[in-house]
Amino acid sequence: MTSDGGDASLMPMLPLVLQFQTASPIQALGLLDSGATVNVLPFSLGVRLGAVWAAHTTCVTLTGNLARQEARALLVQARIAHFAAVPLVFAWTRADHLPLRSAK
Repeated sequence: MTSDGGDASLMPMLPLVLQFQTASPIQALGLLDSGATVNVLPFSLGVRLGAVWAAHTTCVTLTGNLARQEARALLVQARIAHFAAVPLVFAWTRADHLPLRSAK
């Protein structure tokens, strides 16, 4: 597997489809991290999903390298392959350099 920069990566990326409310679904690639305590959504992807930052007021505290980033809770429907969509709560942050991105 390679990243956008062309370098080899051992991070397992999972293709999924995200949808927020009635907006059009977006194909994305997310880091499969079974040890994560929170799903983190990059700012630009939240905007593409139709979310409005000011409309989401539930704050989420991030840790690690994202500890200084403001984040807000965002409920999104996620679907993998042919499986039924499930609701996932994301910590929507203003950061954009995260291991979840739009698929090409």
